[in-house]
Amino acid sequence: MAARREQTESMVAESNSTPRPADAEAVPGDHPTGVAALVRLALVLIDRAGRIAQWSRAAEELFGHRAEVAHDRPASGLLPAVEPLAAPGQAAGSAVRRRCDALDTLAALTADGRPWAGQLAVIDREEHLRDVLWWAWPLPDPFGGLLALAADARPLRTAGPRLALGERLLPFAATPPARGGFHRLGAALTPPGRLRAGLLSADRLAGLLPAGSAARRALLLDVLDQAGLPALRLDPATVLPVLPADPQTAAAHAAAGLGRRYPTAQQRAARVGPPPQPEQSAPPARTVRGRTPGPLPAQRETAERSAAAQPSGAVGAPAGVPPTTPAPTTPTTTTPPPTAPSPTGGGAAIEPAAAEPPANGRPPRRSDQTPTGAEGAPSGRLSPFLTNGQAGEQLALLNEVGGKVGTTLDLGFTAHELCQVLVPRVADFACVDLVDGLISDSELPAARPDDDTMLRRVALVYNETGGAWDHVLSEGSLVSMPRRTPPGMALQLNQPVLVPVISADVAVDYAIALGGARLAQVVSGRSMLVVPLSARGTVLGILKLLRLPDRAPFDESDAATLKELAVRAALSLDNARLHRAEARVATTLQRSMIPTRPPQIPGVQIAHRYLPGDPKAEVGGDWFDAIQLPGSRVALVVGDVMGHGLHSAAAMGRFRTAMQTLAALDLPPGQLLRHLDNLAHKLGDDHLATCLYAVYDPINRTCELASAGHVPPVLVHPDGSGELLEIPAGAPIGVGGVPFVAKTIDVSDGSMLVLCTDGLVEVRGGDIGAGLAALCGNLIDPRQSPEQACDVVLKRLHSDDRKDDVALLVARFDGVAPSEVATWDLRVDHREVRRARSLVREQLAGWHLEALSDITELLVSELVTNAVRVARDRVRLQLIRVDKLLVEVSDDNHNLPSLEPAEQLGETGRGLTLVTKLAERWGTARKAVGKVVWFELPLPHA
Repeated sequence: MAARREQTESMVAESNSTPRPADAEAVPGDHPTGVAALVRLALVLIDRAGRIAQWSRAAEELFGHRAEVAHDRPASGLLPAVEPLAAPGQAAGSAVRRRCDALDTLAALTADGRPWAGQLAVIDREEHLRDVLWWAWPLPDPFGGLLALAADARPLRTAGPRLALGERLLPFAATPPARGGFHRLGAALTPPGRLRAGLLSADRLAGLLPAGSAARRALLLDVLDQAGLPALRLDPATVLPVLPADPQTAAAHAAAGLGRRYPTAQQRAARVGPPPQPEQSAPPARTVRGRTPGPLPAQRETAERSAAAQPSGAVGAPAGVPPTTPAPTTPTTTTPPPTAPSPTGGGAAIEPAAAEPPANGRPPRRSDQTPTGAEGAPSGRLSPFLTNGQAGEQLALLNEVGGKVGTTLDLGFTAHELCQVLVPRVADFACVDLVDGLISDSELPAARPDDDTMLRRVALVYNETGGAWDHVLSEGSLVSMPRRTPPGMALQLNQPVLVPVISADVAVDYAIALGGARLAQVVSGRSMLVVPLSARGTVLGILKLLRLPDRAPFDESDAATLKELAVRAALSLDNARLHRAEARVATTLQRSMIPTRPPQIPGVQIAHRYLPGDPKAEVGGDWFDAIQLPGSRVALVVGDVMGHGLHSAAAMGRFRTAMQTLAALDLPPGQLLRHLDNLAHKLGDDHLATCLYAVYDPINRTCELASAGHVPPVLVHPDGSGELLEIPAGAPIGVGGVPFVAKTIDVSDGSMLVLCTDGLVEVRGGDIGAGLAALCGNLIDPRQSPEQACDVVLKRLHSDDRKDDVALLVARFDGVAPSEVATWDLRVDHREVRRARSLVREQLAGWHLEALSDITELLVSELVTNAVRVARDRVRLQLIRVDKLLVEVSDDNHNLPSLEPAEQLGETGRGLTLVTKLAERWGTARKAVGKVVWFELPLPHA
């Protein structure tokens, strides 16, 4: 078990799995009293059965998978991982990328009962590679399973962790070291007993643990405390304990001094003084949420500045500006006359052109609009919009969006392009929030967005010179916007929503939707424009823009221009979404057909790799497999469907499924390939593939191989010499008319069999023999593990410029010692049942497995009774002791028994029912002659 942990630990970076003893000497700077790192932690809880029992909100944001999708599904296969391994003297960036499963790897790292902390990069739902820091604890009884915490390493290493100081855990920002920043930051574990010593806050950690009673949480917290709690290692001499970060902490901290750094428009007006009065005013936009329409931007600034300039207690208003009236508390859609607009600012106003779009795409002329002057120049608020200067700028902006947005088919990159075009040219802040269901589901949602619709932030750009934006939700965050907020209104009505200045009441509603009312003072006073992103009749999400108070607020001309811009950008986003959905289908198909973790089979160690020819598509026709057969034998398969892309992947899936079905019949390799060839003819003429099928018997130490036009395998002997096995090549599957001849060889313990596809050994413009010669050279050290052998082969033979897929499978043959196998031939006689029980009892006593004697005798008695009843000539009983007890009963009747309900008062029919209830695993399989029924029992703990 220790060797397995060491092998797995070598696959991941920055491992720090063993906490120091509680009485170990403290390193200077290690665990400063009262100092902790505040980190956003994602929690994943896996139960005893290997299924996900809890998936926190932070896990949704970090990995992209929703909790309702992840809950109660097998943990294996949910989070693919990429482990970069660099050879000695080789740069890490040029290392071969190896695929695995993150949660399976964590289970292997903690299989010895010790916790583990380190870095393991994973691929999220959006197919993006994320550097993740992990802390994993195997849970003992009565919990069982695995508890894992994860944190995004990128922001921690870029800006450093936030620090909590003192008993009140006041947040502070960490200052990066003089050299190198935080690039050396990694995951670690605290010494045991930090909670008991009162050095950490138990309340903060308990709030992160799985739901349950207080006593159960306390017990679980004590288990983690004794194993070591999560920590961050900033450098070799500084380790900080980790506490869960409150997502509102940073926002509250930013809000504290924001009012001083960014004065309101009224405060600025008091310093500057009143400007000249505007000549004319235009009707305001329609109002929503029960507020009267606000004034025009010029009128609002005039009113604010004039009000600020008046002495305290003055009555009245400047000329041309009506007195301020309070906003009504009941909804109203009344539009005041043009001569007396309501100056109430900050209401959420829907841009009129969006409410009633004209046929020609131009802003409609309203009946109450002021006519143009004598020279044809429009007067009032539309004058700036129709001037050549601003119109030309708007056209230039639209033209720039057409040229810079949608240059790729990556959804996140397209959203970033849109935000980068707008900041700082149009706004100080821009973000794209897309409906999470469109990202996670393959089909479009039937219902319109509502208050419960979750939005995921996919892009975020802001003007760094404009001040602090700590309150802003980061990319990947999930948020729901109710209709009472401007973003929720734009999403549900599919219309732009303009808020010239965010008033106090709008700020409160919006701040609550962001995560807390404390954010109201942060967003208040800013100008907001929210534009829906809709394409092909579906609302994809929203584009939200903010301007700081030191810029002119958004107006209706901005809304009209940005609405047209959003229409074009939404088409690019939808194209990227459709392309990603198609690529996801192909990738899911490919991953479902290729095993992610080698099977654990007694007598043989297996490792494999798959590298697609197109790293972006990850779809090809190469496959490999390892199938356990009766008698502890194993079938090794490598195949290559001719062609690339989704069509080849679909054909590969058919071949692999057929191969597994035929292997379950325990057919000889030559016959199996013949059946597979016949099946290919039924599937169509375009299904051609090469294939190599080998069956290893660890008891007899033989290997039987057959090839269908595939690259011959290489056998590495225990002395390190490589041998290219000469096997009758045959013809590819699907050609037909060519026999498949098998060859049996003897293999020694410690030998390695290397199977690969031609993408590994075929060199463009060269002979495939050169690659095979290199593979037969002293390339593989038989003392290495199969995992290490795979890495060595790929580093020496594979290059990034190769366009063909690569499948590699390495098997190390260890065999099963003769002393661990007991076989008896029984007569077809009912009296042999008693003899079988006696033989089993004596053999288990010799193996010191008396604890399994009763249950094994009972099940053997049932199976031998069934075999004697149907056999014609012989019955065989075999016991194999490896990492479990494997019992097989075979006979010469090919009819497989089936599990059927027994009669209530019947005396027969309960044998397989007992096997089902008492055995850990059981099954049946056909052999070349007859069948075998087997079951497994776990060995008792020492």
